[in-house]
Amino acid sequence: MGLCICLLLFTLQDAISAEPRQAPSPQEQARTLSLLNQPVVMLQAKFGLTTPEERVKRIVTILRSLDDKDLAQPVETHNVTRYRQPAVLFSVNGKPFMLLAQGDLDEGDDLTLAESAERVRLRLDTLRLSLSEQYSSRYLLSSSVKSLAGALVIVALIWFSLRSYAWLKRVYTVRRAQRKSIIPGELRAFLGPIEVRLYAVFLTTTILVAFYIWVSWVLRLFPWTRIWGMELGSYAIGLLQLMGLAALSALPGLVIVIVIFIITALVTRLLRLVLRRVETGQLHLPGLHPDTVGVTRKLISVVIWLFALSAAYPFLPGANSLAFKGISVFFGLMLTLGSAGLMNHAMSGLVLTYSRALRKGEVIRIADHEGVVSEVGMLATKILTRENYEVTVPNAVVVSGRIVNLSATLKGEGVNMTTSVTIGYDTPWRQVEAMLELAASRTPGINRDIPPLVRQLALQDWYVAYELQVRLKAGESLAGVRSTLHGHIQDVFNEFGVQIMSPNFISQPDQPVLVTKSNWFAPPAGEKEK
Repeated sequence: MGLCICLLLFTLQDAISAEPRQAPSPQEQARTLSLLNQPVVMLQAKFGLTTPEERVKRIVTILRSLDDKDLAQPVETHNVTRYRQPAVLFSVNGKPFMLLAQGDLDEGDDLTLAESAERVRLRLDTLRLSLSEQYSSRYLLSSSVKSLAGALVIVALIWFSLRSYAWLKRVYTVRRAQRKSIIPGELRAFLGPIEVRLYAVFLTTTILVAFYIWVSWVLRLFPWTRIWGMELGSYAIGLLQLMGLAALSALPGLVIVIVIFIITALVTRLLRLVLRRVETGQLHLPGLHPDTVGVTRKLISVVIWLFALSAAYPFLPGANSLAFKGISVFFGLMLTLGSAGLMNHAMSGLVLTYSRALRKGEVIRIADHEGVVSEVGMLATKILTRENYEVTVPNAVVVSGRIVNLSATLKGEGVNMTTSVTIGYDTPWRQVEAMLELAASRTPGINRDIPPLVRQLALQDWYVAYELQVRLKAGESLAGVRSTLHGHIQDVFNEFGVQIMSPNFISQPDQPVLVTKSNWFAPPAGEKEK
């Protein structure tokens, strides 16, 4: 096996001793000759225009040109004189490859040239024998067997992980069915099978770490890839050290952030207790109405948490990093571009809340929608119509349109309902009023304590427009009572032979257009009073 392959492992690596340095600078690293990631010697003398860095590169070039026969011979030293100073020449199989001069020595090491040269020779000879042994067939076969054994361990670990995960999943399924879980049922419905998922994350992490260690270990077994394995190990150790130092350095900031959030949580909790007393009427504060306390509490909580986040931001880990700043700018841009319509609806919701124009449970009419307010949200208002449909109207639309509140002034005493009819001029208006009042008295769901009110709205070309206003009992359906009232109005007017003039006529007919009492229950209507 050619020595040229193994000598590719000669490279400039970190030094670890005075000759070489224990804590080398970048310049000292460039002057250090290393083999298999082990420092051999650091050169410091400059010969003419040749710098120590160039001497190291030249030595590496010469070593790469050696073959297996050269590797089989021991490293020899010869005392020579170069550039008017004593030096030691190193050679293998009669081929010189390195010169160690008096100027390369460090006075702090307190070593003579002969002592330093002997140390360097012993290091080179030890590495040469190690290379010869590692490139032997026996060593390579042993390394292959070890690699295969490690792979089998990884496969066994994966097999055990899959089997244990399936077993644990079955066990927790049975325990949840039998309600034997440690986690309460309500929390279980929210968290789901969290134990199984955590175990799956643990197994996945363990397998990945084991595979990384196995790859690094296998690479270290073979001479051709040993440098890669050492770099993998160094990278992992360096990454763990970096993460550990980052975690330790972030601890004081995290403690401050936790303290800020705890204080903020206590303040918001105290605020919630005070405002809840205002909402229930136990406490009265100037400027606070019980109907607006809920929204006020949310707004104040948002402001307090935003202030806390602003105070804690500088102490968050990585807050000053470019990545963190880039993410902040990105989300700020998204919020700016996407919040124009959102803020319009939100501000309209605040207007509705603090003006108390709408409250939950009130009967309102917005555009073509009439029904009970089921929710006044931050962005939209929901109305439950007579068809039992839930209509969602954006708050900006509600504020910009006309809102008719049918129950705001009655405070839970029912709502006023109006309906209109048009009757010809040939019918006395007093009779019309009496018939409308009679129809109202026959209609269930109308409050008898509040007398009905009849108005003459307009004197049209062909008829007079009358309006009947009644008060419904609390909790009655507006649409249901209106439908029943319309039926009784038709019955009463037909009973007294009065024609409803809602259709427009070109000329007055000879006979009144009405339904006689004998035809009130014509098929398929049943013989029963409505």
